Amino acid sequence: MSSVDHAWLATCPKGLEQLLAQELLALGAESTKETVAAVHFVGTRELAYRACLWSRLANRVLMPLHNFSLDEEDQLYQECLDIPWEEHFSHEQTIAIDFIGTSRLVDNTMYGSQRVKDAVVDRIRREEGERPNVDTKNPDIRIQVRQHKGQVTVSLDISGESLHRRGYRSGQGSAPIKENLAAALLMRCKWPEMMKNGAALLDPMCGSATLIIEGAMMAADIAPGLLRERYGFTDWKQHDQELWQSILDEAEQRKVAGLEALDLDFRGYDANPRVLEFATLNIEKAGLDEHIRLAHKPIDQFGKATADYGLLLTNPPYGERLGDLDGLVPVYQKLGAVLQKNFQGWKAAVFTGNVELGRETDLTPTKQYQLFNGTIPCKLLVFEDLTSRSEKIEQRLNKPAPAQELTEGAKMVFNRLVKNQRKLNGWLNKTGVSCYRVYDADIPEYSVAVDIYEDSVHVQEYLPPNTIDDKVARERFAEVKQAVKEFAKDARGHIHYKERRRQKGDSQYERFNEGPSDTITVFEGNAQFEANLSDYLDTGLFLDHRPVRRMVSELAKGKSLLNLFCYTAAVSVQAALGGAKRTLSIDMSNTYLDWAQRNYDLNNISAKNHHLLRADCLKWLETDGEQFDVIFLDPPTFSNSKKMDSILDVQRDHGDLIRNSMAKLAPDGVLIFSNNFRKFKMDELVARQFNAENITPQTLDMDFERNPRIHNVWRITRRSTFG
Repeated sequence: MSSVDHAWLATCPKGLEQLLAQELLALGAESTKETVAAVHFVGTRELAYRACLWSRLANRVLMPLHNFSLDEEDQLYQECLDIPWEEHFSHEQTIAIDFIGTSRLVDNTMYGSQRVKDAVVDRIRREEGERPNVDTKNPDIRIQVRQHKGQVTVSLDISGESLHRRGYRSGQGSAPIKENLAAALLMRCKWPEMMKNGAALLDPMCGSATLIIEGAMMAADIAPGLLRERYGFTDWKQHDQELWQSILDEAEQRKVAGLEALDLDFRGYDANPRVLEFATLNIEKAGLDEHIRLAHKPIDQFGKATADYGLLLTNPPYGERLGDLDGLVPVYQKLGAVLQKNFQGWKAAVFTGNVELGRETDLTPTKQYQLFNGTIPCKLLVFEDLTSRSEKIEQRLNKPAPAQELTEGAKMVFNRLVKNQRKLNGWLNKTGVSCYRVYDADIPEYSVAVDIYEDSVHVQEYLPPNTIDDKVARERFAEVKQAVKEFAKDARGHIHYKERRRQKGDSQYERFNEGPSDTITVFEGNAQFEANLSDYLDTGLFLDHRPVRRMVSELAKGKSLLNLFCYTAAVSVQAALGGAKRTLSIDMSNTYLDWAQRNYDLNNISAKNHHLLRADCLKWLETDGEQFDVIFLDPPTFSNSKKMDSILDVQRDHGDLIRNSMAKLAPDGVLIFSNNFRKFKMDELVARQFNAENITPQTLDMDFERNPRIHNVWRITRRSTFG
């Protein structure tokens, strides 16, 4: 089929369809047809391979196998059964089904995926006598099924993992833009034409350096997919390895030649030195460390441009990213001032989710492009006329942003934040901890917890007692906001404020925020976790349990772990990375288990030995089954969830919980029991029946030593028996 034309489909972020169609034509497509977030194109298998390797804009490349009208539900199974899957893979390969879209007949994507999977494995079993296994994370073959307006299209995904994942991103600051969106911004700014004329490229707020890296890869003629180790076609029966190798060899030769000829000025700056550490790693992994310069520099410290001609492209913070809109106005004003005063002769472009902030640059865009950063509608503002107003700009550049006078209460909170941070700095530098608590109701009248998550700040107000007037509580919280805003004025991430309320039933699982999510990747030792700072009351990572996770990881090395009430399974992640032989993590919440799966995916944890199970822990403990070497039991203080058959009160019920858990414990095993009830007292019968040691002091890192009642943790083992 190498020289035979075939119909293909390339998907992309919404708003990039026109650019992607142009790119595919340049790669050799005979024809293209744009649709929402995708482009149909016609060409040979060689073209499809080149699209996977060379497309800077596509998310996926699909090979449509079958299209049909869905008139009755059973038709989905039969139509998929009739596809000759044996021509594409064998029973020895693993598969995954991505089912997209709902209809009246198939209104659940999980059900649709299951029916397609049944058809595929039944077909292979009929033809080969054995069935293929399913691997949803790292399959050999990925199949996409999309239903839309009564039509179903079944395709083979030959790209595999999304093509925007180039393979160079080793770390990130807050909310980075994806690589293919960065490439699109550069194309809209005409960077491919500018680089041929010797232009420089600069990003004054570069974050993880995605824009600079993508621009340098274009200039060096580096295929964006060269760092990827595998594609969706790698294990395809019809894969032409000889053809693919020739395409790879050609790309490698072009890269070598491109880097040798590269003589442009690439510079990235940021006010946050930690983000620049991530940027440095990314640049090194991309093989561009000899061509891109990074420096720690706030926007208002920029002098004259280092080149006469170039493109300044940046994605400044917007929305809540530095706390609130008022705090961002000076950032955009400084940017506009620097552009007008120091970058005459350059082209500039600002990618922002807030056009009102864009206007604060005091520049008129020559062109505007509507794009999306994830689900957030954004605009790329392109400025080709950086008109100088030197006297006015000089005043603005040298005039500090008007500071809001702190109240006496805000000053107290601010001073305590600074004092606590100063005390923690040595420990933070020594341990590498980047998510920690900096304030925990240290001043009782200002009863909040302030946590740092990488570059972002999470402020959680504790529920004021009934004796505190609502107006007083609101005024105090406003002072806290004032103090935190001043404390975090140089932070690049969001500031999120949450007010704690008594939980009722499933309220802990409900969304706290209806706006755009702020989900970031955070680091703890060798592990990565998804933290959601905006949507729920809790973020997905209990910071006070950091030492507990280390402890359980050590205990479970080479052993089996049962994680009950697992939440987002952070304990299991650390245990798996620490060498646990197998883990089982149980929770009732679909929300948390889906979150746990994403944490597993972030850390490349295989489902083969590390399982997630949705179940009522109370009922599951009553069943017979295998035993575990280590058990982590961390029940909620109180729960009357509709999904549970009974109400859980940890003080009342912990005795039975512990006894039932001990029945699942191997003879020489260890149970770590934790809870957050501040007045907790251990059941006397448990203390007599087992060895129960309160190890809470051993489970408090420096950031929680000020609040030793944040949790209590017990190490429980069986008593020795002598015959």
